[in-house]
Amino acid sequence: MPLIGTPELDLRLEGFRTDEQTAAVFYQHITLDLPSLVAYAEHHSADGAQSFYVLHDRSATWGFPGLPQYIALHLQRDLGERTFVFEHAKLPLPAMAQSWLIHRGCPPQSIELRTDLGRPAPADQATRALEKRLTGDGDHFAYGYSYTRDHGPDIVTVVALRVLDARASSEYRVVVEEVDGHSWTRTAREGGFDTVQDALRWCDDRLAGRAGPLPPVRPSASPNRPGPAPAAPAPRSPGRSH
Repeated sequence: MPLIGTPELDLRLEGFRTDEQTAAVFYQHITLDLPSLVAYAEHHSADGAQSFYVLHDRSATWGFPGLPQYIALHLQRDLGERTFVFEHAKLPLPAMAQSWLIHRGCPPQSIELRTDLGRPAPADQATRALEKRLTGDGDHFAYGYSYTRDHGPDIVTVVALRVLDARASSEYRVVVEEVDGHSWTRTAREGGFDTVQDALRWCDDRLAGRAGPLPPVRPSASPNRPGPAPAAPAPRSPGRSH
């Protein structure tokens, strides 16, 4: 992995305050890890009332194995009262963090990822196209499970998602991002599954090095043909470790 300097993160909160409960949550999820957070993208509204960040948490590599390493952070400031509130989500891929922010009001063109902070470059057009679609259509999916391995010869992230469109044929999806440590490039691919068990089994097999090719995503049902009724998002897979 390239060794690079990283700019200090500025959350633009000097002189702002919040209530005790919000302050405690902010301290737990953001402030404690502030020295390890790197802004891969950020946007600030013209009036300074809102800020949007895609943050990489470098400390996650030393934490519980497999946890997501990116944080989507949305800050909202009351400029008159000098107070703030925030929302955040920990997500396994930067494109998912971008999507989360876009669907909270961030202009899509303003949250492009920086290319000078050491993240592997996309290896091909298929990777670029999939990441672009995840960035724009992230609200079409429910995030169920992920595992990130960021060291060793097999650098990989697997993500299991559920499609929220009732007409979708491949109801469960797996996105896998693989990094080539020699060329320092990344590939992203998507596969389709009919059951959450099949999707999670493929993730386990990929992490164990025994997975076959991802099954293709089957076409969605015709808009004129009724699809299955919507169901609850795919559950997280508790206690999974590798």
